[in-house]
Amino acid sequence: MDKVRIAIVFGGRSEEHPISVKSAQQVAQHLDPERYEPFWIGITRAGAWRLCGGPSAGWEQSAGASVVLSPDTTAPGLLVLENGRCRTIEVDVVLPVLHGRLGEDGAMQGLLELSGLPYVGCDVPSSALCMDKSLTYLVVRAAGIATPRFWTVAAEEDLDADGLPYPVFVKPARSGSSFGVSKVIAKQDLADALRTAREYDDKVLVEEAVVGSEIGCAVLGNRSDLTTGELDRIALTHGFFQIHQESEPESGSDNSVAVVPADIPPDHRDLVRRTAEAVYRALGCTGLARVDLFLTPDGTVVLNEVNTFPGLTSYSRYPRMMAAAGMSFGDIIDRVVSLALTGRRA
Repeated sequence: MDKVRIAIVFGGRSEEHPISVKSAQQVAQHLDPERYEPFWIGITRAGAWRLCGGPSAGWEQSAGASVVLSPDTTAPGLLVLENGRCRTIEVDVVLPVLHGRLGEDGAMQGLLELSGLPYVGCDVPSSALCMDKSLTYLVVRAAGIATPRFWTVAAEEDLDADGLPYPVFVKPARSGSSFGVSKVIAKQDLADALRTAREYDDKVLVEEAVVGSEIGCAVLGNRSDLTTGELDRIALTHGFFQIHQESEPESGSDNSVAVVPADIPPDHRDLVRRTAEAVYRALGCTGLARVDLFLTPDGTVVLNEVNTFPGLTSYSRYPRMMAAAGMSFGDIIDRVVSLALTGRRA
């Protein structure tokens, strides 16, 4: 059987560039060489696209020719620009191992749609919806799923600090991980938190803190056929959960541990799973996503956020939850590639 020719894009211009590289390193480690022929495309922090041998340390210094995706559906593939000449590499599918801005927000997905090539993950509308947390909440609320109370603050707007139910979380509306997120206990700290969030996005989300356990659900599949991993629960020792903010994340978090499987009652576990699947479908997600929720003391499930291309690093939650359910990293790759090749709207 012919190998699947797969273009794997990693790196990118967002603050999550190093996380993307680490995710790609795990993909490289678990990619079946008998099944796939990979073509690695690294995007530098400056936005240069380079054909390279893989996401190993120092890849930017050793990267080779410039490469772009052809937007011409009659001549699809990779266009390699080298020594004043252009050659084409045909590929079967694209795996965009990209996190955050310009990776998960619909921009890359729009380019992939123009290319006409099958690609792994959510499409343009669902990527854009899930990246903008305020839009995520509006769509999910319309589907009858609980969200925190929230307020949006545009670039030049102010917010009445006296009218908020402290504590609140202030975060960039369209950013990944925990970059720019602050917990505000008192109104005198609101202005500083808004300034911090605006370092990452000029649209800011302010949301009421939800009292409850933070529960994650890894979802894989398309609307008609979903698989979920074991749930995890974020056990905090202090502060709030700040993913990818640690100085050495491979050695563990400074203030949290992910408990897998989540130590919650079976009926609550089933409710969280059903809610995560309902969120995934309401937002039109395909391929894979991690749905993060709160479970309140009275058993209510409240959406936190959705990551349309969750971290796949050695310490990431998504592969850990899937592994606990019996699905290896290699199985995840095989499944999402198969979904992309057989049609994302199944």
